[in-house]
Amino acid sequence: MKIGQVAREAGVSVDTVRFYERRGVLPAAERRPSGYRAFTPAAVERIRMAKSLQELGFTLDEVVDALAAHDQGEATCESERWRLEAVVTRIDARIAELGRARRAALETLRDCESGCCRLLL
Repeated sequence: MKIGQVAREAGVSVDTVRFYERRGVLPAAERRPSGYRAFTPAAVERIRMAKSLQELGFTLDEVVDALAAHDQGEATCESERWRLEAVVTRIDARIAELGRARRAALETLRDCESGCCRLLL
């Protein structure tokens, strides 16, 4: 498959396919004599899996590590569960951080409404 076809079927841009190849999400594609990349249909599924993991909150480095563990053939739900637990912990921390920011913004808004605006220097 050519890179454009992989991109279309995976629902990403050609630049994303190239980026994923550079970052190790995709193995390096074979090159045709013309220099064009030649991907297997498995590249589409791998991109879809990478995007799915990123939507769950995995960083790109975590995606690469998880896919590498899968590629080694020894990954199981039990051996890989910690990865998702780390994502949940990070999301919980971000939610707490956003809660603090929201409370501070509401307090500043109340101050503005009472005539004591902290936004004015």
